Amino acid sequence: MIGAGGYIAPRHMKAIKETGNNLLAALDKHDSVGVLDSYFPDADFFTEFERFDRHLEKLKRQGIKTDYLSVCSPNYLHDSHIRFGLRLGADVICEKPVVLNPWNVDALMEIEKETGHKVFTILQLRLHPAIIALKEKIAAQPAGTIADVSLQYITSRGHWYHTSWKGDIQKSGGIATNIGIHFFDMLMWIFGPVQENEVITHTATHAEGKLRLQKANVHWKLSINASDLPATVQAEGKRTFRSLTINNEAFEFSEGFTDLHTQSYINIIKGEGFPLSETKQSIELVHQIRNQKI
Repeated sequence: MIGAGGYIAPRHMKAIKETGNNLLAALDKHDSVGVLDSYFPDADFFTEFERFDRHLEKLKRQGIKTDYLSVCSPNYLHDSHIRFGLRLGADVICEKPVVLNPWNVDALMEIEKETGHKVFTILQLRLHPAIIALKEKIAAQPAGTIADVSLQYITSRGHWYHTSWKGDIQKSGGIATNIGIHFFDMLMWIFGPVQENEVITHTATHAEGKLRLQKANVHWKLSINASDLPATVQAEGKRTFRSLTINNEAFEFSEGFTDLHTQSYINIIKGEGFPLSETKQSIELVHQIRNQKI
């Protein structure tokens, strides 16, 4: 695993353990990774990439094969870490966004062909039972049916966010990429590809726009600013608000996220994971949002 000290890494560790697998080695430039003790206390740990690389090569010479590399590092490092995993002779499981630019997807597909190994992305919302049911419902509607969809996702972040890599648009892709990518993927998975894309605003803390999809007109809003939370949510002391309405009816999918990384790993190991080709249209969309003139 690369990125063992990050926010999302424990979900991957839990998934590795719950699927009956073993974490051989982990890398993070920060050494606050005591969470490893809860899952894999015997895993070797490194803070320097070069030593991590040599260790895996040594294991390879000893006949100990690395089957998968889990990439949980900052967004801008995904591309190089995926390449490392493929050339190591492993399949790669990568958090989203798999890369920041659409052309990086094409290049990685070429390396997949060269190495014979595959890249799989965590698209856990596609595994959510309520979202699967919604997709089936939309697919059953008469041809030409267009839904009106409103998506709001406000997840408050403190001052640390702007000092970290997440606050650097060159490293995170901005909030539409960093916190919006899985929602955009979900919407396109359900309602079809993008026909039109209009960005209303895109700042360090707030992004808003409109999409015309094959089967829906979407108004979306993303924010990391606590002041954007509805007054009722603020009164309850909560710092996150997620809302999806379809034709003015609320669609509830707040629960049921806990085990979706484990289910993702189960599917990948069975050979049913989401390949690079499934990620490209959402990567193209957030790249357009990031670069579109307002």
